[in-house]
Amino acid sequence: MSLPPLFRRPSEKIIGARRSALDVARGRLVFVGICFSLGYILLAARTMDLTVIQGELPRLAQVGSEEGDAPEQAVAEAKPLRGDITDRNGVLLARSLNTASLYADTYYITQPEKVAAALVKIMPDLKYADVLQKLQKKTHFIWLRRNLTPKNQIAILNMGQPGLNFQDEAHRIYPQGAIASHIVGFTDIDGRGLGGVERNFNALLETGTQPLKLTIDIRLQHIMRRELNKAIREFSGVGGVGAIMDVNTGEVLAAVSEPDFDPQSVGEEDRPALFSRLTQGVYEMGSTFKIFTAAAMIELKNPGMGQTFDARAPIEIGGFKIKDYHPENAWITIPEIFMVSSNIGAARMAEQIGTTGLRQFFKDVGLLDPLQIEIQEVGRPLVPNPWRPISTLTASYGHGIAVTPLQTLGAVSSVINGGTLVHPTLVMDSDLSKKDKSGKHVVSAETSHRMRQLLRLVVTNGTGKSADVPGFQVGGKTGTAEKNSGGNYNHKSLLSSFIGVYPMNAPKYAVLVMVDEPKGTKASHGYATGGWVGAPPVGRIVAAMAPVLGIVPKDIPHEQDMATPLLPYIKNGQPGEKHLASVGVE
Repeated sequence: MSLPPLFRRPSEKIIGARRSALDVARGRLVFVGICFSLGYILLAARTMDLTVIQGELPRLAQVGSEEGDAPEQAVAEAKPLRGDITDRNGVLLARSLNTASLYADTYYITQPEKVAAALVKIMPDLKYADVLQKLQKKTHFIWLRRNLTPKNQIAILNMGQPGLNFQDEAHRIYPQGAIASHIVGFTDIDGRGLGGVERNFNALLETGTQPLKLTIDIRLQHIMRRELNKAIREFSGVGGVGAIMDVNTGEVLAAVSEPDFDPQSVGEEDRPALFSRLTQGVYEMGSTFKIFTAAAMIELKNPGMGQTFDARAPIEIGGFKIKDYHPENAWITIPEIFMVSSNIGAARMAEQIGTTGLRQFFKDVGLLDPLQIEIQEVGRPLVPNPWRPISTLTASYGHGIAVTPLQTLGAVSSVINGGTLVHPTLVMDSDLSKKDKSGKHVVSAETSHRMRQLLRLVVTNGTGKSADVPGFQVGGKTGTAEKNSGGNYNHKSLLSSFIGVYPMNAPKYAVLVMVDEPKGTKASHGYATGGWVGAPPVGRIVAAMAPVLGIVPKDIPHEQDMATPLLPYIKNGQPGEKHLASVGVE
């Protein structure tokens, strides 16, 4: 009896067919699994490429300009933010912030014309043709705009363009704008210092470890800039300089050169303004040099204040004539030479000092060598070479020798602070300021005291009356020099200055104002000399500094005034008003 098919034992043929089918199915499953695995591997590799490798391009890039092509790749570690620059009181002058910069991966931009138009609408200062040209290039990376504002970044994000991406970058900002631009300096788009302390201390600032503190007091910087610009406008000058210095330490509390520039956005049109008239410009400083001639005379020859010098007629030497605009036509004393700013009198003193003595004195106070200071924008003095006898006479009143204004201010400070040499310094606790503590003396304390009396006399009885501020015992010296152009002097093109010091009984601050090519006004009776142009703003600056620094004016009895002991050596007590008004090349 045969069994039903259900209970029959399968034949060997059937068993083999089933086994073969299972093997085929298993092989297909393995193949499908391998395909899926390869697919996942490819996806993972592409994800890594898009998110890590290409995403790192901006960070690894070393770029040179905002509008440059795709930069070369270079492996570099992320740098710390550039260090702050502050004034002496911690007021921020420069800081770096993280901002977004825009770049494009043009492979993901299918409508470059539309995208370019949208970007120009968001940032109107961009040029459509330039943006379109970049977007039409086939590249994974090209800068479109560095350092976006948050508002612009949001607007670009709202465009929804996958080919537009952002990279965080450090952006240098200058909260005080142009106020101290020549001293602070500026950086390029990649944060490298290109001027001022930004350049000179670039390596230190790049570490970002600590702020760089300057000697500048931004409050006094504002005052100086305001009053200097007022004088430039009033006398229609082409520029000017101003500085305030602590005469005992050399610390520069204010340093202004006009015209100045905005360090936030330096362009080709700013190139003339980048020149610092205060530290780079070398000028014949006129009668301010009589300070050094008188100091050398007193220090080296020890004359009495009653000693007289022949100023009855001009000095003729080598075809050159040294004269005064309104000569005294008399033998005059050192106080009178100073009071009326006599060129003849200064030259007579130089004759007695001699070439060797005067030249060495100028060198001792730092006038013959380049200024040592913590910025690179420094001019080299123009010194007579060869130095002939006539050079000695003309240099005595600031003619034929050219130095920087800040250099002159430092030399004056060294003469009147008791005689200790100081160098102008811009950075708190710098190596230069520490070197100044050597205590080298350029004149004796007695000579320094006598010079303070002479400077005070100029303000009380001489050409600097407009600088006087009651209660502060201001002293100083006027200077007016004709500019040299092509080897010829132009009597209508002047450099008019005044250097003030106060208080003269215990000097603390020296103040310089100089205006380039001032023109006389109706109020100045057509004169544009140092007494009219430089002295008034120095007086206003002294008055404005007092409340800022907490200086209280003091009433000084006439008999205690620094100038009083010199009055007996003045024949008429004071020169005539006509003489004071018209002192020319002082």
